[in-house]
Amino acid sequence: MPLRILLALALMLAAPLVFAADPLSIPAITLGTNADGAQEYSVSLQILLIMTALSFIPAFVMLMTSFTRIIIVFSILRQALGLQQTPSNQILTGMALFLTMFIMAPVFDRVNQDALQPYLAEKLSAQDAVAKAQVPIKDFMLAQTRSSDLELFMRLSKRTDIPSADQAPLTILVPAFVTSELKTAFQIGFMIFIPFLIIDLVVASVLMAMGMMMLSPLIISLPFKIMLFVLVDGWALIIGTLAGSFGGV
Repeated sequence: MPLRILLALALMLAAPLVFAADPLSIPAITLGTNADGAQEYSVSLQILLIMTALSFIPAFVMLMTSFTRIIIVFSILRQALGLQQTPSNQILTGMALFLTMFIMAPVFDRVNQDALQPYLAEKLSAQDAVAKAQVPIKDFMLAQTRSSDLELFMRLSKRTDIPSADQAPLTILVPAFVTSELKTAFQIGFMIFIPFLIIDLVVASVLMAMGMMMLSPLIISLPFKIMLFVLVDGWALIIGTLAGSFGGV
């Protein structure tokens, strides 16, 4: 929010200078023609569009990367342990972000090499750079998307002009990818829940056999679940499983 306020103030301060130089034209909004006949907007307008696109970064991180699967598994793990606020949401989100950066590093490297660096070197236009940047991201999402989910959204969109899955547009691929990620995250979460659920059942059965029905089983089972998680090096297992579940991206 402060960044948006600063950008708005900067535009307000710069506007009088722009119009004072030439009140009949706005140099930020110009359309030029390249040597090959393709048309391209001015650099200043491209920068404005890029700054506007920054507001979509949270949606991009959550819906087009490995972040969704990771944060859901971490949340289910906290529930399985019986901990309400430990680790806190900030810690879980930070861990998920850095693990996402680690998993997505090869994809981001391809985007940098194939799209960003050629665009900065003025070897590619903005439109070509965006098209090049989509390729590694779509490859990543296709590798993690179930064919049944992709077929579902292709059927719902009633698109019959898509010859293959790798040519599916982002409007179809992104919701299919998110659906697959939710399924995979809940499958991993189910496997995580089983050993802790067994501990809860054992503790509840022992307390009932001892006649201590007024004592909450969660209070007794919590230290045992934490001890089990520490002894098996749970964080390394969970993080290693999550990273390995993306199959060497």
